[in-house]
Amino acid sequence: MTTSNRQRPIRLGTRRSALARAQSGHVATALEKISGRKVELIPIVSEGDTNRASLSEIGGMGIFATRLREALLNGECDILVHSLKDLPTAEPDGLVIAATPVREDARDVVLSRDGTPLHELRPGAKVGTGSPRRIAQVRRHAPRAEVVDIRGNIGSRMGRVESGELDAVILAAAGLSRIGSEVTLAREELDLAVWPTAPGQGSLAVETTADAPAELLAALAELDDEATRLAITVERGVLEGLDAGCQAPMAAHAVVTGESVRVRTVVYAPEGERRIGLDVTERLRRGYIRLNGSGNGADAADGADPNHAAREIGLSVARRLLDQGAAGLVSREQS
Repeated sequence: MTTSNRQRPIRLGTRRSALARAQSGHVATALEKISGRKVELIPIVSEGDTNRASLSEIGGMGIFATRLREALLNGECDILVHSLKDLPTAEPDGLVIAATPVREDARDVVLSRDGTPLHELRPGAKVGTGSPRRIAQVRRHAPRAEVVDIRGNIGSRMGRVESGELDAVILAAAGLSRIGSEVTLAREELDLAVWPTAPGQGSLAVETTADAPAELLAALAELDDEATRLAITVERGVLEGLDAGCQAPMAAHAVVTGESVRVRTVVYAPEGERRIGLDVTERLRRGYIRLNGSGNGADAADGADPNHAAREIGLSVARRLLDQGAAGLVSREQS
């Protein structure tokens, strides 16, 4: 890296939303401390910011990332910060995810005026969410409620509850934490054991070009948290194996402990009346056993690369879900 490059700011591309700028700001602050260089936020407008149609209609996966990635490849910025749950599993040529910082709270939360638990809401109570997964989960856990398909920033969603238009909204705990919004509504955290969330929820991806300067790649590597990266790789392996995208109501949450990973996955029917789920624990490092399509242990891989192992575990879990009938639920949602 030349002296002039060391002196100029690192340009961080970000969506213009308050949440995107907040989470990019957290990464910028950490990167400034590591690199000794100023980090400048470069606002970029994505399709997801201008197209107000329902995510179930336009497909959430990629609509927030495509324009940002174009800007990175065109040299308009040096790095990007994404919400990992919005990022397609296929990495474009010329780009790499250089860091996955420590994951925030991966849970969903229900915000309501009076604190009534979700499953106890009165018949006809209006619950707002634009996520196909959350819609299916509400229909399963609170079948008497009416789901209202909504979009908008965190403040506008909370405002619709405060005004009485909605009885509750479902949001990501990580988003509420990162944006630092004052929440006057009653809050119910949803247990991941019964309400698993989207692959990558609560996590960020720092993306750059494959030919980025070594000094920048080294600085970004210091932002990376191995346990988060491996867990997310498992989750995204499930998503990749199902070939589902954001339009399918599916959930995957993994936790890495030492050399092992536990992943809970669920695929829902759109109305929530049917679900197919798995709860699997496998090893990531020495002695890692790759599952075959039937779910039986096969071909030990001593010393396997943990990143490769994590993806393979996710893909194997996806195959087992498909064998149990998840293909019908996914194709039903996408048809």
